[in-house]
This record gives sequence, structure tokens and C-alpha cells, in this order.
Amino acid sequence: MKRMAILAVVTATALHAQVNKPVEVPYMPFPIKMGKGFETVQAQCLMCHSFGYVLNQGRQSRKFWRGKIEKMIVHFKAPISDKDAKIIEEYLVEHYGNGK
Repeated sequence: MKRMAILAVVTATALHAQVNKPVEVPYMPFPIKMGKGFETVQAQCLMCHSFGYVLNQGRQSRKFWRGKIEKMIVHFKAPISDKDAKIIEEYLVEHYGNGK
């Protein structure tokens, strides 16, 4: 019990630490490639993800992008229609694909 009290005091002290100057979060622009299908990507994907999520995947194959879209629909229950899934896939393959 005494250990819990000490842990609580130490934790509370750390949480109340003060910073004497303003904290600035660096701006990190994500270069988004505009093109056919971007509106669908924006409506269906960017409501949950930043565009950095797409960029962090790197240039990938059609199979990879199709798998990502299917994972979002099946496992995460994203309400993406078959039509929109195809549009998203085409956009990602065209702009962030590796030609495979």
C-alpha cells in the first residue's frame, strides 16, 4: 500500500511539470497528389486517417492497396461501397503504386 502511495505521488508530480516557454508542434506537410478519385479518398479514408497514413505505406502494388481497402471494410467496418472501393484502389495505384 505504501508503494502505491509513493507511485501515485511520483506520477502526479510528473504530470504537473511545467514548461516555461511555449511548446510548438512542427508543421509537417503531406504532399497529396490530386487526381481522379481524390474526392472519394477524402470522403471515405481521410475521415479516419491523415494523409500521412497513405504516404507511410510507401509505393505499393495493386494487391497491397486492395488488401488495405478490404481490411478497412471487413475488419474495421468502414462503410465503403464496392464502387467507392474500386475508385479508391485506382487512385492509390495510380498515385502511390509501384507498377505491380
